[in-house]
Amino acid sequence: MRRVVVTGLGLVTPLGADVETSWNNIIAAKSGAGPITRFDASNQKCRIACEVKPADHEYGFDASKRVDHKIQRQVDPFIVYGIDAAGQAIEDAGLTEMSEEERLRAGCSIGAGIGGLPGIESESIVLHEKGPGRVSPHFVHGRLINLISGQVSIKYGLMGPNHAVVTACSTGAHSIGDAARMIALDDADVMLAGGAEGAICPLGIAGFAQARALSTAFNDTPEKASRPYDKDRDGFVMGEGAGVVVLEEYEHAKARGAKIYAEVIGYGLSGDAYHVTAPHPEGSGAFRSMQMAVKKSGLDLSDIDYINAHGTSTPLGDELELGAVRRLFGNNIANLSMSSTKSAIGHLLGGAGAVESIFCILALRDQIVPPTLNLDNPSEGCAGVDLVPHTAKKRQVRAVLNNSFGFGGTNASLVMKAV
Repeated sequence: MRRVVVTGLGLVTPLGADVETSWNNIIAAKSGAGPITRFDASNQKCRIACEVKPADHEYGFDASKRVDHKIQRQVDPFIVYGIDAAGQAIEDAGLTEMSEEERLRAGCSIGAGIGGLPGIESESIVLHEKGPGRVSPHFVHGRLINLISGQVSIKYGLMGPNHAVVTACSTGAHSIGDAARMIALDDADVMLAGGAEGAICPLGIAGFAQARALSTAFNDTPEKASRPYDKDRDGFVMGEGAGVVVLEEYEHAKARGAKIYAEVIGYGLSGDAYHVTAPHPEGSGAFRSMQMAVKKSGLDLSDIDYINAHGTSTPLGDELELGAVRRLFGNNIANLSMSSTKSAIGHLLGGAGAVESIFCILALRDQIVPPTLNLDNPSEGCAGVDLVPHTAKKRQVRAVLNNSFGFGGTNASLVMKAV
């Protein structure tokens, strides 16, 4: 099997429109949460979110840097975020000027968990109020999840695999894992891989709130709402944005003198086969996903120094993930650090696994692990686990594990190490 390395990174998050800004703000323990500004949320149970900031903000997002204005008008935000993050990654990797032969061996694997929900919501109102003749001709291709990969492949002429994963909140991690396998199996030499989401709209907020998934107890103090492992947690805070990496076959990257961030060495995936929204009560799916990823990596459990947890801030899920980690790592848990960056940027749904994988890669690069914010009153299950409360921690980071779990009982875990 061919080795797969990471040679480019791209991020759009509630804490920054690029990799370094997002990372610096994560390490500085800043929060991307605030009152919802996209629409009047006064009648919603949940009135807060982690929004990508507008261009005039200190760390706001300017879509015009990489996305044509015509495309911006035609597509939903998740596609815009995905195109921009992919552009950052391919620029970072130094691959914007590939030959036709190289582009035949380069592809995309970029997905989303929900896709174009804001556009579906708004165009359904147009249909109801003005009739079918007023529905946008761009409605379908501006909402479809695979249109991030489609738009990116067209923009950069990538003619290799064109793939889009849709596995709820595991999407970003599955996208990276699947793309790594494509390279390992010689289907491609280069893959842009990741996930995006942009579902902060009235229907999205109302739907998750009605499912009792969102935090509703901190509407007046949004920066305190996402609090994984804390006794006062009451649900997640919805985030948005995108994370995309460039994956490359190791010898291909070496031959062109590429900067190598990390190597993807383990990918695990499993199904709970239990419930559409609740995780398995014994955390068995999470356990098997992590177990598979570590086994594939060839590492000993003692080699893994940091886990970026799924850790959404839900009462049930956080405890079950902790239990699964304890079961897998045993006595090695004493040497681990484990944190949830969702405490700072919220839950990016289909984009979460990709964004959090990039944070893992940056932890390897900088030998520092990001904090878990708002961990003021840890639950009983936290005893003996370094959850990096409040402040980032300098420490040795040789290998990292990233977890993503989604509705439908779908689980993904990735192991990466320094090269």
